[in-house]
Amino acid sequence: MAPRLRWPAVLLFASGAAALVYQVLWIKQLALIVGVDVQAVSIGVGAFFAGLAVGGGVLGRLADRSTRPWHLYAVLEVAAAVLGVGVTWALGHSAESFVWLLARVGPLAWALPLVLVAVPATLLGGTLPVLMRALAPALERLAGAGARLYAANTFGAIVGTLLGAFVLIPWLGLRGSAWAAALLNLLAAAGAIWLAGRVPAAAVAANASPMAASHSRAETSAAEALRPAQVQWALVLYALAGALALGYEVVWSQAIVQFTSTRSFAFAIVLATYLLGLVLGSALVARWADRLRDPWSAFAWFIGGAGALALLEVSVLGPWLVQAQSVAESVARSLGAGDLIRMSVRFAVAGFSLVFLPTLLLGAAFPIALRLAADAQRVGTGVGRVLALNTLGGIVGTALAGFVLVPWLGLVYSLAVLAVGACAVALISVFAGHGVRPVARLGVAALAVAVFGAAWMAPPERLAQLLTEARGGRLDFYEESRGATVAVIEQRSGSNRFHRLYIQGVSNSGDAMTSRRYMRLQALLPLIVHGGEPRSALVIGLGTGITAGALLAWPGLNERVVVELLPAVVRAAPNFRGNYELTTDPRMDIRLRDGRRELLQSEQRYDLITLEPPPPSAAGVVNLYSTDFYRLAARRLQTGGLIAQWLPLPTQNNDDTRALVQSFLAVFPYATLWTTELHEMMLVGSMQPIVLNGARIAARFAQPSVHAALAEVGVTTPAALMATWVGDRAMLERYAGDSPQVTDDRPRIEYASWVRLNEFPGQLTQLLQARSEPPLQGADASVLRDIEHERSVLLRFYSAGLNAYRGDRAGWASDIRAVMREDPDNPYYRWFVGPTGR
Repeated sequence: MAPRLRWPAVLLFASGAAALVYQVLWIKQLALIVGVDVQAVSIGVGAFFAGLAVGGGVLGRLADRSTRPWHLYAVLEVAAAVLGVGVTWALGHSAESFVWLLARVGPLAWALPLVLVAVPATLLGGTLPVLMRALAPALERLAGAGARLYAANTFGAIVGTLLGAFVLIPWLGLRGSAWAAALLNLLAAAGAIWLAGRVPAAAVAANASPMAASHSRAETSAAEALRPAQVQWALVLYALAGALALGYEVVWSQAIVQFTSTRSFAFAIVLATYLLGLVLGSALVARWADRLRDPWSAFAWFIGGAGALALLEVSVLGPWLVQAQSVAESVARSLGAGDLIRMSVRFAVAGFSLVFLPTLLLGAAFPIALRLAADAQRVGTGVGRVLALNTLGGIVGTALAGFVLVPWLGLVYSLAVLAVGACAVALISVFAGHGVRPVARLGVAALAVAVFGAAWMAPPERLAQLLTEARGGRLDFYEESRGATVAVIEQRSGSNRFHRLYIQGVSNSGDAMTSRRYMRLQALLPLIVHGGEPRSALVIGLGTGITAGALLAWPGLNERVVVELLPAVVRAAPNFRGNYELTTDPRMDIRLRDGRRELLQSEQRYDLITLEPPPPSAAGVVNLYSTDFYRLAARRLQTGGLIAQWLPLPTQNNDDTRALVQSFLAVFPYATLWTTELHEMMLVGSMQPIVLNGARIAARFAQPSVHAALAEVGVTTPAALMATWVGDRAMLERYAGDSPQVTDDRPRIEYASWVRLNEFPGQLTQLLQARSEPPLQGADASVLRDIEHERSVLLRFYSAGLNAYRGDRAGWASDIRAVMREDPDNPYYRWFVGPTGR
């Protein structure tokens, strides 16, 4: 990089890092205000990008009229710092205001969060055009210098992406991360003031002179005879390229998950790979962008080639990618890398295999677009227009891909349509552009024909096949829907056949006996121990439908509500056994919306709220396990109402489980813990005392439909139900200790380290060793003996499971034989040994 560009590049690097940190923070916060459904998130992201576009266009023009552009740049950075911190605080306190406004002014309420995001984004969008205007007098090659500065800004965005996921949010939380980003803005502002003193005032003023600009581009004057029309074409085509680029990102983000993870680390690494392609492409072409004799052909080849590569890569996806990930992970392990680094290497291999090469070509198109659409006479305006229209195109591309293409055509055909669109842009470029050689037109036309043919023959079932091959089994349901890919695969374990639900390629339970047991208990146990007469229940998260369906077995309920985010999950539910066909039962009210937004918007109160979201480590889910969420849920409970939180153990380390418990205890003064399956536990809390009345529990258990539902999963008596008791609040407090709470501002679990090998057996052992006796009122000695017997058998079964985890075959066999001698007909225990096992 030329010496005169180094310090400006540093400024844009810092600014780009801050911008991506803000973007990540605000999108997370918007999800807590407007919901995590794809429409709401897309609107929020669109507002951020719209702000960037407006900033590029408006502030670029303002910069051309400024005689002190360095100071203007400094003002933008300082304002971005102030607004960045302020907006982060405001968004964290806007959910209630948004709901209040929504009830009174309808859709106009969306102006609150969208304006909060768009205004600071406008300032961030103006930084590159304004800095280009400040440097214009020193530039001999506008496209090359602009590309280098764009690369520096985007490289800063890469660092901001990774810093946010791996360092800032885990260590500082959301508000602390905003302060860190603001510090970067202030450093950039200070750097601009320093550089302003090093640029002679006369040189700055010279920028306003058309003679100076025309002199710096004298060599291109002949080629610009048709410049006005050519500029318009360039701007339109680069806007279309922006639509394609963001359309690719929508498709890639959904297609790649089955090869990565739903962890935030995975999304950050894939986004960083996307941005890295843009950086390197722009930086490489910057060297010769201003010397090209035929820039239109180069632009066409870059855009068309990106589409061709994107389609090719998804068409040839296969087991080789998983094998490559395994090899890379093995190399990282041999170098002493920890679990998180090794997993990150796997994510990076997937990103480079699917995303990197097309984005390399997309990045290479930026300096060519600058060459065709901007000049030194009005640097700020030209660069601003290029960025603004490209960003606006990206907004359209995101909406088109997410709301139209993927739901209607699926992922592979959506990518095929985008690739065909890229070739159409390439063809227009070579036939509308000035000075294009005939051989270039012929070559681009040949590329377009090849892509059209490949798109026609693209295998739409490719990703479904790969998912089935990787997970094993038979595919019974598959839908690439808006926001997520949902699949149901029939699998087997020994002689047992069952269906498993996959969302974004990640298992989300199924209808195996183990799953049916904990999900039936998730609904029915709180209803049985409830101190009043429960009439209404809410389930957040439909999943397989087994938890919500169990509500149909409770005869006293008048209201049964289940909230589910993804319509495809509802359509997949009939594939699962044990959910009482709830999707067609008129007694079940299924609401398609975000669970947190349901509690915010509706003032309906329930006797039971049972929570079964995905594991807390998945991106965007931890806010259904935070103290802020529990406070919201507590407000929607009737007096004496209960909340039941699913607590999986294998999905996080013990320290993180302690934090989850601490968060629950911070809100509910009365809390209990129950074990619903070897791998699962359940927290039951209330704002009023939880009284376990033996006679009431026995009477409720004896209801025919309730008894049948629980007997099917191995809970055959009230004593067996009470044997699942683990402890009360005092026991939970001892376990949680001084662990910090999980809050919306400090979503630690989402960014926690990878689950350590053999962590689960230690967690379960610690919890079971801390167990206490259930405070059962009105129970005689025989009932207590029955509970003790049932508990001893259950704990012996858990011992068998832990022995299996440790690889102790003899211990497993001894324990399971003892269990089967005591309870040979229990369907839960028998599921593990088969129909003839003893």
